[in-house]
This record gives sequence, structure tokens and C-alpha cells, in this order.
Amino acid sequence: MSEYSVEKAKKYTLKLRELIKVLPPCCADFFRGMELTTGIMTRYGYAVDLKTFFTYLLDTDICDGIDTMRGIDYSVLEKIDSVLIECYLEYVSLYQTDDDSELKVNCERAKARKLSAIRALFKYLYKKEKIKNNAPALVDTPKLHEKPIIRLEPDEMDRLLSTVASGDGLSKKQKEFHQQNAVRDTAIITLFLGTGMRISELVGIDVDDLNFMSNEVRVTRKGGNEEQLVFGSDVRKALLEYMVYRDAIIPAEGHEKALFLSMQKKRMTVRSVELLVKKYAQIAAPLKKISPHKLRSTYGTMLYRETGDIYLVADVLGHKDVNTTRKHYAAMSEDRRRFAAEVIKLRPDDDEKTLPSPAAASEKPKESE
Repeated sequence: MSEYSVEKAKKYTLKLRELIKVLPPCCADFFRGMELTTGIMTRYGYAVDLKTFFTYLLDTDICDGIDTMRGIDYSVLEKIDSVLIECYLEYVSLYQTDDDSELKVNCERAKARKLSAIRALFKYLYKKEKIKNNAPALVDTPKLHEKPIIRLEPDEMDRLLSTVASGDGLSKKQKEFHQQNAVRDTAIITLFLGTGMRISELVGIDVDDLNFMSNEVRVTRKGGNEEQLVFGSDVRKALLEYMVYRDAIIPAEGHEKALFLSMQKKRMTVRSVELLVKKYAQIAAPLKKISPHKLRSTYGTMLYRETGDIYLVADVLGHKDVNTTRKHYAAMSEDRRRFAAEVIKLRPDDDEKTLPSPAAASEKPKESE
């Protein structure tokens, strides 16, 4: 596991432990029980969502006399029914926390994720015979509407890379820093478009993860598995140019291994890379909301168009279930939609209008009497 992944795991393990201290005591058993089958980010995400649920629960009648989440025990959980959970899902559509004046909005996917956390907790407690009631199992999952895939077309990709290299279209302030970051930014954008890696994988790359002998880069996938991604000549060229620049930098203490460094000579964060992509994409493709994930979608779309092999796309993108890939790429084939739009003729073309109909053409002219 890379240095970045280790530090990230430490950070969120500590954050999870702090959350467990305020959650009901039953949650400690739950998170300990799922430690061997889930990643730290999954467990932390569940903890955050469960905190929101139990905060809501404290304001309901079944928690009369209970002041904190630590006071919620199995007897309280037994009183929870499917209607209460449905009311909770309606509540999180638009709500406000005590320590935050900003209204929070949850779409169908966020609500489905929150329901998933509650289901996982109740399923565990029901399996361990701590409770006899599994109300979340009776609640329907919110209907998820498919989002259209947003990606760059070939001409937009060319404009994006040209914008990164030249800095054309950037503001005066942005241009002040562009010259010293252009090589790094080109390597980042090229790596996204040439491998389809996730942003978390990119920021976690160490210098030692690159192998120019085999044109491979080692990344840590979701779940902590390490894989070798193969890159092509365009990515190789961009990375080699960046390495010349990178070798001349003295990184900040604790960031010596990081491949991509910020202006402060520290490992770039997910947020900084998101802003980097947004800055250039607004110039190259102003009508599209392009993020690092959209660059990943661009790569997946190109690969599927060129190969037609959905299993290859799933493997390269690191999807555990090919159905996830099929849902996002095979079903969306815009080329086939364009073909379908043109294949049906509602009226004949002008050239076709002058031709006799098949029936008329088959009739023999009558001989003059």
C-alpha cells in the first residue's frame, strides 16, 4: 500500500473512532464486525450517515427522556418501524443541522446511501440476535434515475490539452502561475485521459510507482487493492517531461515520495486537482461541467467505441461488477442513436422522387393497337 493510502487510512480511522464515541454503543460492535469486509472510507461514510439518522431519532417520540445518542439502546431500536424511516428519508431531502446554518439537500442517490447505512446496521444486529425487528428491510430503495454521461469529444480533448499547454484563455492572475505548472498540469490531464484512473488513485501515486521500462503505473484501487495500469506513448511522453521538472524540486518534509506536488511542494489534494481540471475545462468546453470523473468517463467511452469489449473496459476502469460498466457505457452508445435517427426516412429524397415506383417499373408498356 502506498504512503498516501496508509496516511489516509490512519486519518479516517481516527475520525471514525471519534464518531463511534458519540454514536449509540451498538454501533461499536457493528463497525468492528464489518472491518474485515469493508474499507475505511466505507465505514466512515456509514458512521457519518448513522450520526445523521440518530440525531433525527432523538427528536422523535421514541426517544423521550434520552438526551444523547449514547442513551439509545436496543429497546429504542425495537420501536423503530418502516414509517419512521420513511419520514426520516423525507426529512433529509431538505434539512438543517444545529451547528450549520446552511440548508442541506439530499438527492435520491444520497438518500439511498443513507438508507443503505441504516439497513447494514439493522441487518447486523438482527443477525446477531440483538434485535427482533428489522424495519429498514421493509423500506423501498429510492428510485434512481440514470444520469446522462458527460464526456469530452475528440476535438474538445484536443482543445483541453492545448489550453493546458498554452494557457490561452486563463485570467491574468492564473497566467502568473501557469508557466511553472504547465508541465505538471499537462501530465495530470493526460494521465486522466490516457488511463481512466480515479482522482483518488492519481493523487496517491508515488514517484516509485512509475515504471517507464514497462510503461506501467501502480495505483491503489477502491478497497485497497493495488493494480498496475498500462499507459500509452502520449502519457509516457507527458510523464517523462514532468519527471525532469519534478526531479528539480525539493519536496516539503513528509511529501518526498509524492509524484504530483503543489506550489507548496506538498502532495496535491483531491480538491486541488478538481479545481485544476475545472479551470482548464471551463475554457476548452464551456458548455459542459467537466470534472476528473468526467475525464474518466471520456476514457471509458473512447475505449468502448474502439474495442466494443465491455469486459475490457470494466477491467481497465477497475469495476468489480461488469454490470456497472455496461450500465454506464454499453447502453449509452450515442453513435447507434445517431444511426437510428437517420435510418428511417419519413419522406423520399429529391433524387428518389424522380424514380418510378417498383410496381410501375415492373409493368410492361402496352403495345399500340
